[in-house]
Amino acid sequence: MSKRLFIGSLAWGTTEATLKKHFEQAGAVESAAVIMDKMSGRSKGFGFVEMTNDADADAAVEKLNGTELDGRKIVVSEARPKTQQ
Repeated sequence: MSKRLFIGSLAWGTTEATLKKHFEQAGAVESAAVIMDKMSGRSKGFGFVEMTNDADADAAVEKLNGTELDGRKIVVSEARPKTQQ
């Protein structure tokens, strides 16, 4: 079962490839996404990483929360489920 993580405080220049590579330090990454603004095409400064299993996701939160990626200290936490709008 995979677990989705929220990644905050991303640098504007962070790409999905660099995000995925950074999180591979903690375990197997299923997917990485940087959320982009539809109007400007620029990063919104946050993203999501899906880890292959819960143990790797828990390790990523423990190991990578507060670490530096592309010159910014990132925030890593378990993502909340999507809500209906």
